[in-house]
Amino acid sequence: MSELGAFDRAHIWHPYTSMTDPLPVFEVESARGVRIYLRDGRELIDGMASWWCAIHGYNHPELNRAAEEQLGRMAHVMFGGLTHAPAVRLARSLIDMTPSALQHVFFADSGSVAVEVAIKMAIQFHAARAEQTGRPPAARLMTIRGGYHGDTFGAMSVCDPVNGMHERFAQVLPEQLFLDRPTARFGESFEASEIEAAETLMRRHRDEIAALILEPIVQGAGGMWFYSADYLREMAALCARYDILLIADEIATGFGRTGRMFACEHAGIVPDIMCLGKALTGGYMSLAATLTNERVALGVSADGGVLAHGPTFMANPLAAAVADESIRLLQASSWQQRVASIERQLGEELGRYSDHPSVSDVRVLGAIGVVECKEEIDVAEVQRRFVEAGVWLRPFGKLVYLMPPYIIEPEDLRRLTDAIALAL
Repeated sequence: MSELGAFDRAHIWHPYTSMTDPLPVFEVESARGVRIYLRDGRELIDGMASWWCAIHGYNHPELNRAAEEQLGRMAHVMFGGLTHAPAVRLARSLIDMTPSALQHVFFADSGSVAVEVAIKMAIQFHAARAEQTGRPPAARLMTIRGGYHGDTFGAMSVCDPVNGMHERFAQVLPEQLFLDRPTARFGESFEASEIEAAETLMRRHRDEIAALILEPIVQGAGGMWFYSADYLREMAALCARYDILLIADEIATGFGRTGRMFACEHAGIVPDIMCLGKALTGGYMSLAATLTNERVALGVSADGGVLAHGPTFMANPLAAAVADESIRLLQASSWQQRVASIERQLGEELGRYSDHPSVSDVRVLGAIGVVECKEEIDVAEVQRRFVEAGVWLRPFGKLVYLMPPYIIEPEDLRRLTDAIALAL
């Protein structure tokens, strides 16, 4: 182990890793296109897009240029009392590409914070309305099991309470309302009994529920489950019927990953609040956004208050400039065809694992492929095998999954799908 690696192991936490027995890490020297180059000279084909982010691949010349040009002007300036062209351009781009009702943008510095802001918007909206009506303010959230919305406290409270990695904090988290995860797969109709259960809960708690929050179509880190667009459509209709705000957490699903620019499009719905992040900057740096409609934006301050949030790096100019260029790059590309091609190849090549005795399920949607095993995966051992095979995949729980950059070529994608056999 190198001196750098030894220091890392002794002192630095990595995501969801113990300090007493940390999972092994591999030293990265550089990255370009779909390849990660290790310090020891090995190169890995990236199947993770750095957790959904690097949709254009690494070290992209146009994104590099945008960053370099913005660095020549300013890397950062506070957003309190000031504004700047990168923030305005990015806000305009986001408003133009999302549903027309979403006209107001709050910039944050991570996906978890974007969810926190969305939760605050919903609660403040109902609190301000309660001031006018004299009714008790609705302050609880409703969600579905199997979800994942981030690691901060508000976001943790709406993650899956059993498998959401946050069960140790249960005693200090707000008690939210959970529905069973929808059982109907993507492409299937909804189960009427599940919609009835949702309506029953909404009717019973209608004065308490500020918002329903969910990941549209694809539940990410909570289990990589792809559920029915009809279910999502019915849930949106229930929210409208019971005057409950709908928050769509598109942090992982946004910017084309599911085959549509935003996963809500599969169901033809428009949320009251939408959270964006991850691929927003093409994987260059951390930035997120929470968009909402005029009703919520004006309603939040109906009692004369302000939205109680203001990150230090809000609307960071460097991140905003790169994000706007990433959006331009995506929209100018043939991303729909690329994602559709990835989907077809994943379906064909992962499908051969369906009958493997270690596999319980295989599912594919857009540029996402999942092989679910019957038993927990030994992450350290499987990771070592993947690296030796020249690929980068990061399994968790019982899942081996792929979400490659959109620019990946078929032969590189084939090496990734072939490598999954090493985990089985």
